[in-house]
Amino acid sequence: MSSVRVRFAPSPTGPLHIGGVRTALFDYLFARKNHGTFILRIEDTDSTRFVPGAEDYIYEALEWCGLIPDEGPRKGGPYAPYRQSERLDIYKKYAEQILASGHAYMAFDTEEDLENIRAAYEAKGQVFSYGAATRCEMKNSISLPDDEVKKLLSAGVPYVLRFRMPTSELVEMHDEVRGHFSVNTDTLDDKVLVKNDGMPTYHFANVVDDYEMKISHVIRGEEWLPSMPLHVLLYRAMGWSQPIFAHLPLILKPEGKGKLSKRDGAKFGFPVFPLSYTDPATGETSEGYREEGYLPDALLNFLALLGWNPGEDREIMSLEEMVDAFTFEKINKSGARFRKDKAEWFNHQYIQQKSAEELYQIISESYPELLSLPKDKSLKIIELLKDRATYPADIIKEGGFFFSAPKEFEESAVAKAWSPTAAQGLTILATQLQEAEFISSTSGPEEYKKVVEDAAAVAGMGIGKIMMPLRLALVGALKGPDVPVIMQMLGKQDIITRIYAAIEKLN
Repeated sequence: MSSVRVRFAPSPTGPLHIGGVRTALFDYLFARKNHGTFILRIEDTDSTRFVPGAEDYIYEALEWCGLIPDEGPRKGGPYAPYRQSERLDIYKKYAEQILASGHAYMAFDTEEDLENIRAAYEAKGQVFSYGAATRCEMKNSISLPDDEVKKLLSAGVPYVLRFRMPTSELVEMHDEVRGHFSVNTDTLDDKVLVKNDGMPTYHFANVVDDYEMKISHVIRGEEWLPSMPLHVLLYRAMGWSQPIFAHLPLILKPEGKGKLSKRDGAKFGFPVFPLSYTDPATGETSEGYREEGYLPDALLNFLALLGWNPGEDREIMSLEEMVDAFTFEKINKSGARFRKDKAEWFNHQYIQQKSAEELYQIISESYPELLSLPKDKSLKIIELLKDRATYPADIIKEGGFFFSAPKEFEESAVAKAWSPTAAQGLTILATQLQEAEFISSTSGPEEYKKVVEDAAAVAGMGIGKIMMPLRLALVGALKGPDVPVIMQMLGKQDIITRIYAAIEKLN
């Protein structure tokens, strides 16, 4: 295989959708698998849809995911600039070339002209398409005499550049995911290549840039498949070799019907953006996977398996393992249904794989209460609770009682576990614990359990009858790890203090 060069080419028109992250991931995997180059190109020629801050969001999102481009606007590279708004001279050169070749023409039709002819067609129950069958009815350099075209140009009348679609030609194409297919050009219209303000459309700029940047493979979403015939014809019209195309299946809504949209996050209760995003126009904030508590490697693993099957039984794969296994042949043709529960499952698996030290660094950035305890104690708490966590924050939520004594007690737990007899047993336990010289900072769960057993014997109670109210006193609820383990983590004096505080409040 010749040098592999792939590009991820988002538009800065808002936050990067999770489907865009998956496209970037597949580009990245293919590039790394083939020792190629992963390029970021910003397609910002549509100034009417430009959103301030959107480009910075793209950079930050890719960096958080660990998908770092080899070339791009910030990093530079041999084919700079990588921002389309800075490449207008290049597009102008090729626009003149395709016009001179006869594969494009100037169209002087006004918006009013187009609206009128659309209305006329609708009145006849037809749909107007600007193409081979209708171009001679319109005002363009094909239908008009040369002298009239010159007059219009001399007068500065604005025009668009349209592609001259061939008539009755069968365009044969191959897609690495979809296989072989063909399209008759009579079903296609004469797409605008350059707008009347001189800015290229997506179709023209995209093909020019891919040629100029020596892109070997175009990996993009299925929604761009209808554009492939035009792009193939543009390559032929310019006399260029075309890249290899691979169109990825859609990410579908949870119910399996329709493409997952930006609005589906609020509707279904999960993020659709990698990072949180505040719309500068409305001030509305949408949550992101980072802020929700997802680990980037878990998110990438989840996204990779939306439409790609490595053909193995295992689902948990590192980025390096995904690179090794990635091929186009294993990409599915059908769309992949998004499942929040599966995303959470992946996050849970990756949290379990992390060391306590790694999770400490992640959690302490957002939850400073972790830093209120000695680090060695916090690490033990993390190790104790991480198997229960779907998100890193769950360790704080589930283990909040380790960091501060409960101020409130769950009513249902109190009704189930508390009684004057329980209070009496805990009072005896507190006394026994205070006098137990064998309990020290190095004592383990078994030693704490023995103190409880001794107190239960003195009180004439079964150990279960004292363990339940003890859990309530220490945690504020009937949950958490084994009570002796909790006791070991809290230490003698904290246990005694919590017992007396619970007795005072609940009695």
